[in-house]
This record gives sequence, structure tokens and C-alpha cells, in this order.
Amino acid sequence: MKSQSSMRWYGITTLFVVVAISYIDRINIAILFNNADFLEHIGLTLDDKGRQGFLATAFMLGYGISAFIFTPFCAALFGVRNSLLGGLLIWGGVTAMSPWFDSYGSLLASRVLLGVSEGPLFSLASAYIKAHFEDRENGKPNAFVNMGTGLGLAVGFPLISLMLVHFQWQTSFYLLGLMNVALGIPLVFAFIHMPKTLGNQTRPESVGAALSQIQGIIKGALQTRHLLLITVLTSAALAYLWGASNWLPAYLEQARGFSRAEMGWLASLPQYATVLAVLLGGILLDRIDRPQVPLVFMAASVGVALSVLLAINVEDGYSATYCLIAASFCWGLLSPAIPSTVQYFSRPEHVASAFGVVNGTGSLVAGFMPALMGIVIGSVSANTDGSGGAAAGFFAGFALLIGTQAIVLACGGILWWRERKRSLPPGVVLGASG
Repeated sequence: MKSQSSMRWYGITTLFVVVAISYIDRINIAILFNNADFLEHIGLTLDDKGRQGFLATAFMLGYGISAFIFTPFCAALFGVRNSLLGGLLIWGGVTAMSPWFDSYGSLLASRVLLGVSEGPLFSLASAYIKAHFEDRENGKPNAFVNMGTGLGLAVGFPLISLMLVHFQWQTSFYLLGLMNVALGIPLVFAFIHMPKTLGNQTRPESVGAALSQIQGIIKGALQTRHLLLITVLTSAALAYLWGASNWLPAYLEQARGFSRAEMGWLASLPQYATVLAVLLGGILLDRIDRPQVPLVFMAASVGVALSVLLAINVEDGYSATYCLIAASFCWGLLSPAIPSTVQYFSRPEHVASAFGVVNGTGSLVAGFMPALMGIVIGSVSANTDGSGGAAAGFFAGFALLIGTQAIVLACGGILWWRERKRSLPPGVVLGASG
């Protein structure tokens, strides 16, 4: 029987805040791509799109490796609460020290370290939800935690842009580092509490016992049903999120001609749409039968693809922004279905590690999208005659995002077919006529 205490929702609120802070950390660099002083500080130019994009990719490489490798250690050795406290302390310190790194290589290394420290976050959140909520009621808590993604981006874009207008670029790093430590740590310390046991799993009493337990957790996680299919789907879904969010500020300013002040609030609008859609998606998950959940992936991916296609073909900048708002809304609808699906197919003691495999691998694959888009944007821009080179480059880069949704659609269809077959009574064959 899961906990019925209202305290479990204080923990969900805390995870929502921590996720929001972490996403402001992540997209800080994306906004600084438009700042000449920052680029000069690390030895880049405004036209060097590939290396700019790789700064976001470096974070995702660290993040993905950490989510995959370190999550079982966090779950078995330290627990959810202590792992979150340690992560906040590390990533807050790395963020605050980032202005001290005065070369591209050193900043690249700091982004990898930041990714490593944030890697287990969503897996730990998933373990908390699995421990406190039944499968039939996990849609809303998953949605609420995932809403932190959209809120972090929605607050982060105008906040960082405003600071760049009024202060030096270093200020954003100092403020974000302070937020991690001063806001995140007290909330986790006060409200994140886990049951003493999870299924048959207890806290190990020695290093040897811990290593044995970790081996069992990993082995159990790898036996999660449909793990490979969910991982491929997650990779494609995250590729859209990371490609769009890291290049959206530059797209609005350089391809659509908006001022820096306009860019800040316009870039936040798709994120507010994501927040609303994630909430609606969580409510929807609790109201539909489990075998029908893959249909959410299918319908939402079609909406994202069509919206992006319209965004890169309309001439008016505001119309393009409206299309990207629609794309973000559709993406938000499918977002809570990913952790909910992993939780449904995993045992309680394996859910953190199973989600670590899914989220870690997905992040590693998706992490290359910002760099790939940067290469395409830079190449097409350089090879396009006239003043429309930058716009043509960004349109080509954003076209890659449509391909990610084709993969989500295919994986959702396969998952739906397999679960539908599994839910049929014995002896019933799909396609058989009465």
C-alpha cells in the first residue's frame, strides 16, 4: 500500500522546483550564444555554430553517462534524498565557478561535469514516485515533476536575457549557482523522504553487499519489458527537446530578426505551453487504460512534426513562434507518458536503474542533436548566397527535428501493437473476424 500522506506531495513539489532550477542551468549557455563578450571569453565567434552546439552536447554526454552508470550507485549506496543533496551541491558549485573557465576546452569540461552531477535527477524522482504512488495514480505526480522542465525553460529564457541586458554575462552563472544551493538543498532536506524498504530491497550494510545489490539492480533493470523500444522512443523525444531548446533563442534573434528583449519573452511562450500540456498529459494518463497509453506518443508526435513543418515554412516571425508554441504543447502531452511507462513495466526496486538506462541512453543519443543542428545551420548558412543565409541555415537545422518525431511515432505504434496483443484474452488473434 502506497503512502496516502499529503507529505508525499510536498516531495513532488520539491522535485518540481529542483527540476526547474536544473533546466535554467542547462539553457544558460544557449542564450549566451548570442553574447559576443562571452564567445570572445572562450575563444569562439558568432558564426562557429558547430562548436557552440557541442557545448550543449558536452552537457548531455556527461548527463547520459551519469544517468546510466551512477544511478544504480546512488539508489543503492546513498538513497534518493542524499543523492539529490549531493547533486545540488556539486552542480551549484560548478555553475558558480563557470566564469572562471576562460577557454573553450575548460568550459567544455565544466559542462560535462555539470551533466554528470545532474544525471541521476529524473531517475531519483522516478524512484520517489514509484515508492509513494500506485501505478494507477502516477500520471499526475509524473506530470507535475516534468512540468519543472517547461517552467525552467520558460523562466530561464527571459531571466537570463534580462540579466544580459542589464548586467555582465558572468552574473547569470553566479545567480544560478546560488539558487541551486540556497533554494534546492533546504527543500530536499525538509521534504524528500523514502520508505525504509522498497520491495525486497534494503539498504546495504557493507561495500560488498552494496556492489552485489547494484549488480542485481542493473540485471533486474535490463529485464524491464519493452526496455529497448522505450529507450529508442525516449532518445527521439529528448532529441527534439534538446535541439529545439538550445537553438530557439538564436533562431528567434538571428533567423527571425527579433531583438534580444523580444527574444527572451517569445522564447518563453513555447515553454509555458509545455507546462500546461504536461499537466493535461498527466491527467489524461490517469484516465485512460494502460494499453492505450502508446496512442499518446503517436498522436503527440504527429502534432509536433506538423507544427515544426509549418514553423519553418511560414514567412512571418510571429506566426512561426505560434507554430513552435503548438509543437511544444504537443511535446508536453507525451512527456509524462515516458516515466509513467517505465514505472509501469519496472519492479519498485529496479525503477530508478531502469529509468537510468532509458534516460541515460536517451540523453546520450539526444545530446548530439544540438551539435548536429549547429553543423547543419553553419554549413547551410555559409553556402547560401545573399542575406537570407542565416535564416536558411536555421530552417535546415530545425527540419532535423521533424525526423525525431517520425521515430517517436513508429515506436509508439509498435508499443501499442505489442501491448494490445498482450491484453487480449487467450485464444483471441488480432485481425480475426467474428
